[in-house]
Amino acid sequence: MQKLYLREDITTTTLKPDEENILHFSLQGALPEGHTLALNTAYGTLSYLSCENNRPLLLLQEQFTSSEVSVLMPLLESFPYYCPYEVMFAHFYNGKVTERTIERCRRHLLEAQEAGLWDQEMRPVRSALSRTRIKLRLFGIDISSILATGYILMITNGHGRSQGQAS
Repeated sequence: MQKLYLREDITTTTLKPDEENILHFSLQGALPEGHTLALNTAYGTLSYLSCENNRPLLLLQEQFTSSEVSVLMPLLESFPYYCPYEVMFAHFYNGKVTERTIERCRRHLLEAQEAGLWDQEMRPVRSALSRTRIKLRLFGIDISSILATGYILMITNGHGRSQGQAS
């Protein structure tokens, strides 16, 4: 004779939005009115959102790795200004960045430069920036290097449209 097993009810849990994990960036007027970038730091997604007729619309979304998010965040936070090398380096190698951490990274990079090891120290950061740059192009954003200073976000074309799409 066959036994009958009753399945117990499985309670499902829904993820509650964590406001601390989602950062919004309007890029200080560089985006059209009602448009914003939302970076979910927990999942590494950058979303380009607009609000039309009181309805939110997701225009674009791209997934970033944790190392890409670590270089993207200081660039977004610095916009429209540049992000110094030591700030980028500090965010790449440290979870929580303070002024003390940035000062320590500044000294470290200065010592690396004096020892001729600057390129070796910055190579992992540049690699993450290169991958991030490719993904940001879909948003009409580029990352430019400022010689001996740092990096800056540049708006390259229509927001939320890839370069191949018509205006």
